[in-house]
Formats: sequence, C-alpha cells, structure tokens
Amino acid sequence: MAIDARGLELTTNNDVAAAYNLTVQRSLEYRADAADYMQKVLDADSEFAMGHCLKGLLLTGFQSTRMRDAVGACVVAAENHAGKATSRERANIAALRAMYEGNRRKACDIWEEILVQHPTDLLALRHLTHALFWSGRSFELRDAVARVVRSWDESLPGFGFVLGMYSFGLEESGEYARAEEKGKQAVALNRDDLWAVHAVAHVLEMQGRLKDGIDWLTESGPDWADRNPFKSHLWWHLALYHLERGEFDRVFKLYDLAVRTEGSDFYIEIQNASALLWRLEFLGIDVGNRWSELADTCESRIGDQGLGFTTTHDMMALAMAGRDEAAARLLAGLRDYAGSHEDYASQTMLSVTLPLCEAVLAYGHGEYDRARAILSERRDDIIRNGASHAQRDVFVQAMIESALRGGETELARALLAARVEGKPHGCGSWLKYAEALEKTGDAAAAEAARAEAAKFSVH
Repeated sequence: MAIDARGLELTTNNDVAAAYNLTVQRSLEYRADAADYMQKVLDADSEFAMGHCLKGLLLTGFQSTRMRDAVGACVVAAENHAGKATSRERANIAALRAMYEGNRRKACDIWEEILVQHPTDLLALRHLTHALFWSGRSFELRDAVARVVRSWDESLPGFGFVLGMYSFGLEESGEYARAEEKGKQAVALNRDDLWAVHAVAHVLEMQGRLKDGIDWLTESGPDWADRNPFKSHLWWHLALYHLERGEFDRVFKLYDLAVRTEGSDFYIEIQNASALLWRLEFLGIDVGNRWSELADTCESRIGDQGLGFTTTHDMMALAMAGRDEAAARLLAGLRDYAGSHEDYASQTMLSVTLPLCEAVLAYGHGEYDRARAILSERRDDIIRNGASHAQRDVFVQAMIESALRGGETELARALLAARVEGKPHGCGSWLKYAEALEKTGDAAAAEAARAEAAKFSVH
C-alpha cells in the first residue's frame, strides 16, 4: 500500500503513487502532456488497478464514442487487477464502468457515495462535477462540492482545485459574488488552475463586466501555451466579451488564431467555433468561408454520439454551410441511435438533441417559423443536454433571431425586451431590440435602444 497526496490508500508502491499524484495534477491543470505522465504510471506498475481506472477516466474526457474501445480496455484491465484494491478504488472502477456503459447517473451516484466516506478523493470529485455538468444538473454541481469543501484546507494539496470547482457550481447556481470570491481564491493558490480561471470568466460574462473579463483572461493567457484544447474555450470566452463590445475584427482574430484549430474534431473546439460563428451571423456579420472549413470537420464526426450538445453544434456548421445531405445523415444517425441504445445520450436524444438539430437545420433553410416554434417548445429541456448558461445562450439567441427573421415582430420585441432586462450589458442585444422596436413602429423607443447599444460599443 501507498498513500496519495491527500492521505488515501493506493494499491501500489510509493514511487508509482507519486507519479499517479503528478498525473492527477497535470490532468486537472489541463496540461497537454498528462497522457505521457499517465503512461509512466502504468509502465512502472502495469497491475495498478487505479492507474488503469485513471487512464479510462481521462479518456472519457474526450466525450467521444470513438474512445469507447479504449475506455473499455481500461475497464477490463482495472477490474482484472482489482483483487487487492481498496473498496474506494473498486468503487471508482465501478464508476468508470458505469461511464463506459453510458450510465452517467449511476456513475454520479457511485462518486457521491465515495465522497461521503472519502471527501478528499479529488479524482472522484472532479469526474462527478464534470458528469453533473454534462447532465445539466447545475444545483447539484454546486452541492456536490459544498458537501466536501469543509473537509479541505490549504494543508491538503489540491485545495485550490476544489475551490475552483466550487466556484463554477456557485456561478451556475446564480451565486455570482461567492463564485467570484472562491474562484479568485483558487487562482491565488494555483494560477495554473484553468477551471478556476474559467469559473471567474463565467461570472464576469453573466454580470456583463466586459472590461473586467477581458483584463482577467488577457492577464492569464500567457500561462496557457502548454495546455490541452480546453484553452480554446477560454479564448472563446474572451471573444464573447469583444463580441458584446462590437469589436468584430478582434473576434475574428481570436477565432482564427486561438478558438478554431483547423481540422481539429475535439468536442470543445467544435462547440466554441460553431457557437461563435452563429452569434456573429445573428448580428449580420459576414464570416467568410469559415462555415465551410468547420463543416468539413463536422461532417467527419457524424455518428459520434458522445455528447448531444456537441452534436447540435455539428449541425450548426452543416446547416449554415448548406450540407443538406450530411445534415440528413446526422439526423438519421440520431434516430437510429435513440432506437437501439439505452444510455444517457439516447435518453436525451429524442427529447432534446434531435429537436434542437431540427431547429438548427430549419434555421439554415430559412424556415424561421419552424425553427422558432421548436426552440420555444424545447427551451425548458435544453439544459438536459448539459453545458453552461453561457453556452446554452446561443439557442436563446437563435429563437429570438428566428422570430425576427420570420416576421413574428411583436414576439421578437417581447423576447428582446426580456433579454435586455436580463443581459443589459452588450451592444448586440440592444441593437436587435432597436430593430424589433423599429419594425413595430416605435421609432422613439428604437432610438433610445440604439443609444443604450452605443454605451457598450467601442466604436
């Protein structure tokens, strides 16, 4: 037996345990070399059950069914070497199996049970919070960390990571002041914690603190060179601040240099790129040939049912690039998968993923009344596809834009009135509100809305 950095038993020797601790840290910091460190662990002890479990959990982070065989091999290896493992290690392996089988809810239940007995199991906490995030369980995302945070303090390595996770859960639950406090405390403890940096970026986005957000991410950006594709998501957040200020040249520069890696099919990059281009389209900005390049990659991803939220963004690229045949194949694949599987993805496919993809395609075809109707009908269900408030906001914008373009002027005016009340800090929504007011014949109110937009535009 060995002891990990937080006092938990590991069924291996001390040298391997030290390498395991380092791998966990590298993965939590989104280091691009985490897989190399992982391999060193298994090279040193090929019978280390928890090492195989960790590798499997890292592979689930690709959120892709293309990783299924590789994850399955890790499950088998971990189970084969679990004879002498502790009950905590065996429980983590059971959670990995549940994830492999597509039973995200079961995996969350197992991790929650582990954390009741072992609140300092950092790996269980991290993967529990990610699974909750991609299930749309925002308040549980907060509460999962709240149940264990008092078992931690600065004497335990990884305390900053816990605070970063707590910060994000608080933000998604609307507790912005506490979220900012915990997130900045986490970054003060470890500025390499990109999840904590990300949590604070979300707070600043939701509060419309555009300059603060730009300053926060610009100051941290030089630290991201050796990180994995998650860093593109932080650049995406930076692009959103500039978008709200009408700095479209800056948005395109970020897209081309940092948000979109040409040819990359990593799920977070697909989400970032499609959502950013669609937001630009809503504002009437010509995005050039970027949809076509992105659609090439998204077409190659058809059949990957790892994450419904990503699939909807695949459809954005296909629909906006006019790839109708590919879009039809994507929809057919969703229907086939839903009818032949019983995992979490299939459970949300017919009720959420498929309708959203149909709405996106209708928008691409100019069928704005149909797109708006589907998005209105499903807006309370969208959260079940996971992701954050900031990410899901693209569907709210799509519903509003569909109403505007489809001639539902009074509805668009009402939706935009609600939007500028809830998110009054960007020029785009005010300009859209002015457009709707103009169409309803209220010229004075439209002029007032344009004056509000001017307060946030840097031009």
